[in-house]
Amino acid sequence: MTTLNDTARYGKAEARAWDRLHPRLQQRSAWIGHDSELPVIEGTLIRLNVDHLPGDRDAPPVWLWSSSTGATPDDVDFAWSCHLRRLDLEHTFRLFKQSLGWARPRLRDPQAADRWTWLVIVAHTQLRLATPLAADRRKPWEKATSPGEVLTPTGTAAPSRAATRGWPLSRATCRTRPATPTRSPTRST
Repeated sequence: MTTLNDTARYGKAEARAWDRLHPRLQQRSAWIGHDSELPVIEGTLIRLNVDHLPGDRDAPPVWLWSSSTGATPDDVDFAWSCHLRRLDLEHTFRLFKQSLGWARPRLRDPQAADRWTWLVIVAHTQLRLATPLAADRRKPWEKATSPGEVLTPTGTAAPSRAATRGWPLSRATCRTRPATPTRSPTRST
């Protein structure tokens, strides 16, 4: 069966589905301890093609497999839309982990991780709410910024993330320990 949909983010989405197909199971990973004949697990195979990805990038086809059989066109559309939503959420949490520092602390218990998460969320929220309060407050002789320009300590435009990667010095150029002094001279006899 084939379904066609227009999406705001990906353009035209075409989903083709084949019912009652099964993956070829092997005696690896989850089935490594299985001694008898491997089971046949039927499901629905879905191939999703979209016109473009965000940013006008080419989109390769996405293959999905659902363990449900007898899928209707509405079920197929629901399955691929849930998959795309899940990808959006995964990328959002990846951004949070990288940008908000959730991957940095080495927390040992779940309660500490929850406290750290709420601390980061509260701090980020307070900073966003305080943005209008931190309007351009410069001395009369300093150059004012235009509305919407990012304020920095030097008064220049903020550098991009790529430009500041490894700044001011990379780990390779910094010594982790001071150089050892030379040995004291020995007496020769």
